[in-house]
Amino acid sequence: MAVVRDIVATYRGPGAVMRRLLSMGQREDRALAILMAGCVVMFIARWPALARQAFITGEELNPLLGGALLAWAFIAPLLFYAIALLTHWAARLAGGRGTGFGARMALFWALLAASPVALLSGLVAGFIGPGPGLTAVGAVWLVAFAVFWALGLREAEWGRT
Repeated sequence: MAVVRDIVATYRGPGAVMRRLLSMGQREDRALAILMAGCVVMFIARWPALARQAFITGEELNPLLGGALLAWAFIAPLLFYAIALLTHWAARLAGGRGTGFGARMALFWALLAASPVALLSGLVAGFIGPGPGLTAVGAVWLVAFAVFWALGLREAEWGRT
């Protein structure tokens, strides 16, 4: 239940939540758990859209779900680790004093914290389909993710909100 409370608190003050997460110490198992939880939620968010696609095109649903599972459970975590490393290096060039762990936590937490909007986007994609509604919800998710990541990275690298 604490994770849900932290997600809600992130929408009010992302820097404070990131500061609290970083104050719990550098535990890579916690960072990996947050990343995998975010990836699982993103995989679940794809289900309605994939079911719609399977219904409209006549494709089998299971291969579509298998491909999404492969992407979100195995490939995406590796990409997120690489992105976190690159952003940490960029922050160091810009004068950041944080650690690679902080950069990872900022990115991974942003993914998990923005996941409720991703679930809504998945529902819109599945029930309504492409159109202005899906574009609007997707834009809200992108903005939420970018803001949470930027403010979390700023807290992790420079220690201020």
